[in-house]
Amino acid sequence: MEIVHDGHTLWLSGDFDVRSTMEVRTAIHEHVHGAEPELTIDLTGVDTIDLTAARVLAYASLEGSRSGHHIRVRGCGPAVRRLLQVSRLARFIEVERAAATA
Repeated sequence: MEIVHDGHTLWLSGDFDVRSTMEVRTAIHEHVHGAEPELTIDLTGVDTIDLTAARVLAYASLEGSRSGHHIRVRGCGPAVRRLLQVSRLARFIEVERAAATA
């Protein structure tokens, strides 16, 4: 898992699974305790995601909103969206809609 952070966006790439959740959780935690009220987690570069990773995103969204931060996820492929729907975690995670192509 590679994580790049610029202050407003957290770009994840690689396999987002149980082995990488601690790294991602730490990166999100550092942001939530920083000064920036907005965070976008970009999953465009994520190859695979499992339920544990999806739970990290849901928990981060809930904790962020409790502390006055707004966290959204973008770049979700069909498999990620399906996992969020089936697991019922979609109701806790704001997923940015993909831009329409012309």
